[in-house]
Amino acid sequence: MNADAKKTVLRMIPYGIYVLTADDGSGNIAAATVNWVTQTAFAPPLVVAAVKTDSGAYKVVKAAKAFALNMLGKEHKGVAFTFFKPTNVSEGKLSGQPYRKGLTGAPLLTEAPGAVECRVVTIVEQGDHHIVVGEVVEAHLKAPLSGRPDAAILEMKDLGDNVFYGG
Repeated sequence: MNADAKKTVLRMIPYGIYVLTADDGSGNIAAATVNWVTQTAFAPPLVVAAVKTDSGAYKVVKAAKAFALNMLGKEHKGVAFTFFKPTNVSEGKLSGQPYRKGLTGAPLLTEAPGAVECRVVTIVEQGDHHIVVGEVVEAHLKAPLSGRPDAAILEMKDLGDNVFYGG
């Protein structure tokens, strides 16, 4: 296989940018920028997120058996970069971002335009990112959106010409 072609072609897949959050109830809170996310079923509503297996977020999601996906808007580029690093919890904020606890206990970023809370249904343990399947148990919308909902989301391409994932 041509490695350069593989990398380029796989980078042609468009990705939204989200902050996955979890709290295991034992003092471990995690937040990480993720982009391998999709809805996989309507009934029940299921989403999947690929989470790097050696990350703190993965450990907390596994222990919590719940997580939230905080959708980021076009104006949240800085927030996306913030959660590329390990989470710092201090003064009631996650890495400087205000949050509140959701129904599942997962942190919800108060500035995010939307979020879903999920209970972990299963984890597919293959590769360096495991696929976490979550059933959506609650949805949050900060304010009504105008236009297409998918047009409001921050995408990988919005982060700049040198930011890629995949391949």
